[in-house]
Amino acid sequence: MTPILEVSNLSKTFKTFKAVDGLSFAIGKGEVYGFLGQNGAGKSTTMRMALGLIFPDSGSIFINGSEFNNSHRHLLRSIGAIIERPDMYGYLSGWENLKIFAALSGTKVSAARLHEVLDIVGLKGREKDKVSAYSQGMKQRLGIAVAMAHQPELLILDEPTNGLDPQGIAEMRSLIISLSKDHGKTIMISSHLLHEIEQVATNMLILHKGKKISEGPVHQLLNPDDTLTEVTILPNEGLGAQLASSAWTQYADHVSAERLVFRMNPTRIPDLNKWLVEAGAQVQSISSKHSFETYFLNITSDAAAAHRVI
Repeated sequence: MTPILEVSNLSKTFKTFKAVDGLSFAIGKGEVYGFLGQNGAGKSTTMRMALGLIFPDSGSIFINGSEFNNSHRHLLRSIGAIIERPDMYGYLSGWENLKIFAALSGTKVSAARLHEVLDIVGLKGREKDKVSAYSQGMKQRLGIAVAMAHQPELLILDEPTNGLDPQGIAEMRSLIISLSKDHGKTIMISSHLLHEIEQVATNMLILHKGKKISEGPVHQLLNPDDTLTEVTILPNEGLGAQLASSAWTQYADHVSAERLVFRMNPTRIPDLNKWLVEAGAQVQSISSKHSFETYFLNITSDAAAAHRVI
């Protein structure tokens, strides 16, 4: 099946800063594609290139199998996008904003469709209110309604949870899942937060310093059996020998007198804790972190400090 969006060997440099470096990936129809990386990793730059807002120094972009360039801007009709925060007219109502921006899409959009997208994003009943009275979460959802009005195949959402409170983040997460499952949308979503991407995405790419570091289905990259569980105990020199002769040795990743690390599904933690206590260990703490999260934090820990946001 032809990818809805494909980029090949894409590169972009701003003066001496290489924002995107030989990037290639493809998004299949029906996917929720997580674009993960710290601020300055090149996520927004890549999305802007995919939308023709800036042009790459080299590489190619294909939309539904056709190469996209300045003379093929009609291909963008199959894409709706929010890059950073949506800019709306605060003195106008949500409905008036939606009508104006829908008209700019170049596609005739009926009033019935506008009502439909307002309902989808949860703004039905608030469409007559001025946008200046909207919460940030409501503005984000109105932005998605604008992006969806002309019925695009692909939605590109750049950090859609930025600036939202916990309730707004939960609402946005639920909306993205609904757009995919209930409305059949293909979605490309960027974030610098792994736990946000893992809850909504089917596939994921990690971008670091403009380069692709890792890519694959989320269920493979975030296999629960690959979770790291760290146990700190009061010094116990004899515990290592007991562990080596037990069934738990198959999960042991690191063993010392004061610290144990196991690679296993977190559902095993209660049984592990029980065994440790019965073996005479004085457990101080147990914490788990997916090894992929550790990997992501390790490779991106310097990104925010080393790069400006693009």
